[in-house]
Amino acid sequence: MRIESPPPSGIPGIGLRPIERSDRQAWFDYLRLPEVHEHTSWNVHQPEDLDPLFEIHESVSPTSPRRLAIVDLESGRLAGTIGFHTVSDLNRAAEIAYDLAPPYWGRRLATQLCRRVTDWSFETYGFVRVQATVLVGNERSARVLQNSGFAHEGLLRAFRMVRGRPGDFNVYSRLATDPAL
Repeated sequence: MRIESPPPSGIPGIGLRPIERSDRQAWFDYLRLPEVHEHTSWNVHQPEDLDPLFEIHESVSPTSPRRLAIVDLESGRLAGTIGFHTVSDLNRAAEIAYDLAPPYWGRRLATQLCRRVTDWSFETYGFVRVQATVLVGNERSARVLQNSGFAHEGLLRAFRMVRGRPGDFNVYSRLATDPAL
């Protein structure tokens, strides 16, 4: 579902806007980097592999994924993406996912944006639960979620295929009723 009114990022120099097809090459360029690729379930080999995602994000269905571009306002460069997939209108829940290009790592951007976008989803979409899954071994992402107020719920064994192999994922959640950070 296209997001027409994203929240302000709250971070100087960083903006949020709907993801656009013109972001495809920049998104692909950092997703294919070994240091990004190894800790995710992304399986992209060429920029065109991202095209189906753009089609899904342009859908108007209430259960379609929603994705925002994280933009470096000074350079206009795509710094990352954040959004929701596995959206359940019935259960008022979704799974949050995010990625950042390596030059933006270590600045707490993912933590701040995860917190802000999750809060915004509770207010805007009426979600009661936002969950996240993290490939076992991706300690950076686990810290992002913990520092964003998500609680670890457990291990999902062989939960999602990771480049042809079943991968184990930790699951985290945050509820709309959890105390504000």
